[in-house]
Amino acid sequence: MAAYSQTDSLLKVSLVQKFEQPIADFTTDNLGNIYLLTGTNQVKKVNSKGDSIAVFNDVRRFGKIYSVDATNPLKVLVYYKDFATVAVLDRLLNVRNTIDLRKQNILQVTAVTSSYDNNIWLYDELDSKLKKIDDNGNLLLESTDFRQVFDAVPSPTNLYDRDGQLYLYDARQGLFVFDYYGGKKNNFAMLQLSDLQVIDKNTITARDSSRILLYKPATLQQFSFKPFTDQDRFTKINFNGSKIYCLTKDGQLEIYSVVQ
Repeated sequence: MAAYSQTDSLLKVSLVQKFEQPIADFTTDNLGNIYLLTGTNQVKKVNSKGDSIAVFNDVRRFGKIYSVDATNPLKVLVYYKDFATVAVLDRLLNVRNTIDLRKQNILQVTAVTSSYDNNIWLYDELDSKLKKIDDNGNLLLESTDFRQVFDAVPSPTNLYDRDGQLYLYDARQGLFVFDYYGGKKNNFAMLQLSDLQVIDKNTITARDSSRILLYKPATLQQFSFKPFTDQDRFTKINFNGSKIYCLTKDGQLEIYSVVQ
């Protein structure tokens, strides 16, 4: 288990954009696009300037959206946990296909993400396994049963496929690193953090109650920042190194640029 040394750093930010229409959640992609999840279950895609690109409006078929994964901006995954269904969207948020995981006997998925080879990773909590499926839901590979590997089986809320490794985050147990065959390689003691993101193999961001955190796995360094005096007014914060996306308690998205 890896531990981190900590260095406090200065971080000045400037508000550059604000979306005042209330939203329930958001995510971003590596092209700077933002995906806004509204309270009525719409997904709106806007570019870095705030211009609307597309809307996914299929709000009645599968109930409440659990998560939106835009790891691959050409293949956006919308996951409906209650219906065990993944809607696969193109870059304009048109439905390419839907995957009923129940037909594959995959019944209790806690996290979904795109894989580097254009397939889909998921964690099946009922089987305690990482699984990779194709766009038709066919099982391509699965890990060893985690109950045979861990004393306490993790329950991940996030999966990331980055730079030849798969990352699984459980706030109670930390960040686990696996190879592409589901074999465990490493774990990091990043406990009780919110909004953890693996940007790349040497950049991990997250936050605690008052600070934004940046981890460098290669050097085991942790940098902490306090750019906001009132961070508790945000329910979600995503930091990608150059911008900070903050969702307020009243559903407004504020975007801050890091001032060099």
